[in-house]
Amino acid sequence: MRSHYSSQVKPELEGEDVILCGWVHEKRDLGKLKFLVLRDREGFIQVTAKKGVTRDDILEDINSLSRESVIQVKGKIKLSKKAPNGLEINPSNLKVINESGSPLPMDVTQKVDADMDTRLNNRFMDLRKPEISSIFRLRSAVINRSREYLTGEDFIEMCSPKIIASASEGGTDLFPISYFDREAFLAQSPQLYKQMLMASGLDKVFETTTYFRAEEHDTRRHLNEVSAIDLEMAFIESEEDVMRVLENLTVEMIKTASSCKKELETINREIKVPRLPLNRFTYDECLNLLAQEGKEIPWGEDIDTEGEKLLGKLLQEKQGIELYFITGYPLESKPFYTMPDGGKYSKSFDLGFKGVEVSSGSQRIHSHDLLVERIRHHNLDPENFEYYLKCFQYGMPPHGGFGLGVDRLMMQLLDLSIRDVVMFPRDRHRLTP
Repeated sequence: MRSHYSSQVKPELEGEDVILCGWVHEKRDLGKLKFLVLRDREGFIQVTAKKGVTRDDILEDINSLSRESVIQVKGKIKLSKKAPNGLEINPSNLKVINESGSPLPMDVTQKVDADMDTRLNNRFMDLRKPEISSIFRLRSAVINRSREYLTGEDFIEMCSPKIIASASEGGTDLFPISYFDREAFLAQSPQLYKQMLMASGLDKVFETTTYFRAEEHDTRRHLNEVSAIDLEMAFIESEEDVMRVLENLTVEMIKTASSCKKELETINREIKVPRLPLNRFTYDECLNLLAQEGKEIPWGEDIDTEGEKLLGKLLQEKQGIELYFITGYPLESKPFYTMPDGGKYSKSFDLGFKGVEVSSGSQRIHSHDLLVERIRHHNLDPENFEYYLKCFQYGMPPHGGFGLGVDRLMMQLLDLSIRDVVMFPRDRHRLTP
């Protein structure tokens, strides 16, 4: 139906006929001159009709068109200093494909602000705004780069089940579902399945996946359906091997976002690409830094949201560090599959980005007996993990991995809320659209 997108209409095509399709963004009537701004996926272009030059039926159609109607325009390209981008189209044909209803549920031109609920209730229209669609162009570019990078590093893409019989990591934050004549759950993560693959010989795997977490949060950084890149790799010396993959992957994703100049200009953002290797801070060092600022966290407890935020602020303001690792967490604060490091520490890490945890990972336990011991220590029943434990009895290599939250990474990258960077977010209040 179209020969060009608006961005493909260049001055060197002056005098040529083009066909464009899109939405009526705005109209102006100056009597003998009528202006229509057509918006498509790539931007805007002005259509200029003149009485005595343009056919009367086209002038009448422009008069009757409502904003956000879908149209097809055929016409010649003409250079014009007064037109946006320095050119316009003089229409020889205009077809109304589908007329929009009126009044509109929200203003696409953004002359009238809309609150988040109105935007999400009308997400299809919210996404027509270039400032919003640019976020998801960036997101697409970042996810595509993650796949390119990992496949280039010999990782194999996997796809784990999203309907499971028991908790992936223990705990009760699960969504139960009816699975024929029995109860099942939506998966918290692909954790157990990607570990099982480490015993299969497919020793470097990743998945662009979805987590389902039945946690009753109501914050700018939590959702109940979460997108992530989950990875596992075998034959590692320590968790440091996994961290190197994570930092290289994350910096590649950020670098890709920083190269999307048009999108960043549209949403008025600049992105700083971190230098490698990333700084590493131990859990103990972080507790000391926070204590100096009056934030006391008892040893053994997780760094809470307030502590994470303060730590990110301290590192950013005093050392210019935005992306950083926190290592050496207490073993008791980590899941049962996390490898111990001596008595009370674990071979685990988090990746912090401007005061928000965007990734968590570790070296895993590869000894069957130690794994059973840790499952019991967490008050879980090894029988519920029989299918998982079986692979540890027949040759499991040392391995580790991480989950990198795509939503949180995009949120911190663009300094937005998590609902801004997810097309159709799911939280405790929202199940539609």
